[in-house]
Amino acid sequence: MKNKKDNYVTERNSKTPESLKNIQHATDLPDEIINWIDKKSDGIFVLLDIVGEILYITESIKRILGFSPSKVVGLNWDEMVSSKDVELARRKAELTDKTLRKFNLNVLNNDGNYVPLTCEFEYYRTVDKQIYVLVYLKDLTVKKELEDMMVRSEKMNVAGQLAAGIAHEIRNPLTSLKGFLQLLQAGVNHKEEYFKIMIEEIEKIESITSELLFISKPLTDNRTDEIISDMINDVIMLLSPQAKQKNIRIVKLGVCNQTIVCDRSQIKQVLINLVKNAIEAMDNGGEIIITSEDVEDNVIVSVIDEGIGIPEGILHKLGEPFFTTKQTGTGLGLLITKQILEAHNANFEVSNNHDKGSTFKLVF
Repeated sequence: MKNKKDNYVTERNSKTPESLKNIQHATDLPDEIINWIDKKSDGIFVLLDIVGEILYITESIKRILGFSPSKVVGLNWDEMVSSKDVELARRKAELTDKTLRKFNLNVLNNDGNYVPLTCEFEYYRTVDKQIYVLVYLKDLTVKKELEDMMVRSEKMNVAGQLAAGIAHEIRNPLTSLKGFLQLLQAGVNHKEEYFKIMIEEIEKIESITSELLFISKPLTDNRTDEIISDMINDVIMLLSPQAKQKNIRIVKLGVCNQTIVCDRSQIKQVLINLVKNAIEAMDNGGEIIITSEDVEDNVIVSVIDEGIGIPEGILHKLGEPFFTTKQTGTGLGLLITKQILEAHNANFEVSNNHDKGSTFKLVF
């Protein structure tokens, strides 16, 4: 005798797409699940069995992917998802933390192209112990177009800020140089002292132009598998002498031997920028702690200092060109840091510690 699901498959082949009532009858899904489907009408709802066969898909697939539901019902989920995302979806399915079961993946459309969609899913077990997967897909195209427009607008805004900042930062040392040259032209004494100051002012201009050149040139893509712990060791070795001059000890806690795909020189530059900032923020000595850990699918690196912290009201301004909390500096270091991390699809978080200092967290 055929069971309920066998009957359902036979009916489905002759009559698709199924109505939600037919689906509910065939699978014993409760009213709250059907209501959940109805509320998700702005995207695509997919019902899968435990092996990934598509049992039901909403009419919205026509609008978003161009398929009629009847063309898709009966296919396996893996046939609709890009090969690189199949493994990602499987890894996410194994996670127990439901908050991590929301991610982006590329799904095939009727033109043969893959489009980015947000995916979230839940498991449901019926009273007769049948397991189903409830998948919700939301179109990212409009969101991405808005984000791209915002990025273009932000780039224009940053260009304006850079132009104003450059004028200010370079004009000051140029004014000093002009003044000293006029004094030298007038034949004043103490020329050696003036030469020293003039060289310092030229070095300021040189530093600004070097940072600007780094920002303006396209980032290279010389990416290889690199062990994050090895890069941390290199940075500690490089900056420990500078830290010791201020009675600061750089400590590494935890050994994460996980590799990340990155441009080694660029990620080292990020770590150097963060540790140098930490050194400059600590006038009374202390410790800078660098931690690295492997969490789910992410590698997290934290740089924790014991400085004065950052006022909450200006945390959001960090990384803006020529914004800095230091007496001297251009703020370009953090701008470069954010640019590199964005190119590596990594996240950058800043927070104040409960007692003192700040934590800069990188999530790869």
